Amino acid sequence: MTKITTIKISTETKERLDKLKEYERETYNDVLNKIFYVLNTSKKEPEKARKILENIDRRIKKRVIMKKKMKLI
Repeated sequence: MTKITTIKISTETKERLDKLKEYERETYNDVLNKIFYVLNTSKKEPEKARKILENIDRRIKKRVIMKKKMKLI
């Protein structure tokens, strides 16, 4: 079983993490692990890391658009 801990982060950091979520229920743990994965990948395979970031960015933009559409309904 995975142990869980609590960390203190500023409100600004939380807001920045929220903006990196690809889907609404994505956990902060998932977001942080995604960041670590991209950082580690960028050291060995910068082009692969760039493509990963582009895909993440596209999914985040899609989520934002869908969220705006839902507010209009």
